[in-house]
Amino acid sequence: MVNPMIEKYARVIVNYSLGINKGDSVLIQGNMITEPMIKAIYKEVIKAGGHPLVISNFEGQEEIFYKFASEEQLTYQSPFRKYLIENVDAMVRVLGNYNTKGLSNVNPEKISKRSKANKEITEIYMNRAASGDLRWNICQYPTLADAQEAKMSLEDYEDFVFKACHLDKEDPIKYWREFGERLEKIAQFLESKSELHFVSEDTDIKCRVDGRKWVADKGEENYPGGEVFTGPVEDSVEGKIRFSFPGIFQGKEIEDIRLIFKEGKVVEASASKGEDLLHSLLDTDKGSRFVGEVAIGCNTGIKKFTRNMLFDEKIGGTIHFAIGSSYPETGGKNVSSIHWDMLCDMKKNGRIYADGELFYENGEFLKL
Repeated sequence: MVNPMIEKYARVIVNYSLGINKGDSVLIQGNMITEPMIKAIYKEVIKAGGHPLVISNFEGQEEIFYKFASEEQLTYQSPFRKYLIENVDAMVRVLGNYNTKGLSNVNPEKISKRSKANKEITEIYMNRAASGDLRWNICQYPTLADAQEAKMSLEDYEDFVFKACHLDKEDPIKYWREFGERLEKIAQFLESKSELHFVSEDTDIKCRVDGRKWVADKGEENYPGGEVFTGPVEDSVEGKIRFSFPGIFQGKEIEDIRLIFKEGKVVEASASKGEDLLHSLLDTDKGSRFVGEVAIGCNTGIKKFTRNMLFDEKIGGTIHFAIGSSYPETGGKNVSSIHWDMLCDMKKNGRIYADGELFYENGEFLKL
């Protein structure tokens, strides 16, 4: 029997986040361990009159690929995947791991080469999403491995996921529409500003955002949503930042990341753990040393760091910067085969100024 909460989860994704209509082609992706969620989404797409296609990965698939793939296979771009990304109306990726550390021993250069090989497909995906031609969503199915990563029991992790998604509300769609109005108000305020200045522990960094669009994440593309974000002017980021939470990239953890920017570019980088991977990611391509996104987390239903950026980047009282590709809908112009988020806590002595005016302090908006 399917958990009624999973069925509710699927209804929100299909009917609110993706807005599936009769005749829509819908790509559903996820590891086989997420089958209950995939099945629930599949059912709701059918009920909505859509045409679902399911592609799922078996346990250990990525590990086998990186262990045995030749240079030609690492740099191969699948024409079939490209066709799907160019043609489906909507796509949903269900997160859920067998083993969050499965890629821990993979050479970072192999991961970097694979990212470069998929650069064209990534750009097609992002451009179609930005134009509204492709509706997309990423959601999380609670698994034991993800619960362990979050340092919770599976039961507690399920409760965390459902509350982060506000599925505990009687009408979560009503909640997200109302919360979305609040996020839109914050985005409109920021859109009228030219420069942001972030100050926190070991952090003093500025960037220009004039001419850029702020996007309110209302749970449509990511579920849960709960952030406002934009793409900063590419050469404007100046200063230093220390990310107070570990950076996670494909299951690998990088701790105590410190970056120094000059004219928009990372010129110095260090980490107490995983520094080789950090430098490998920064050297992925020409755009990987520039910031593609700056964002403020606003979801107060997320109260704990779980080593999963789908949730962590939305934590109320945090900010995050992403190196690499900008989201085209923000007006950002940075292009890269990676987009990697790093998180900074602002709840203790954190301040954000807009055009010199303090509007955010200790994790709270002061005037909005």
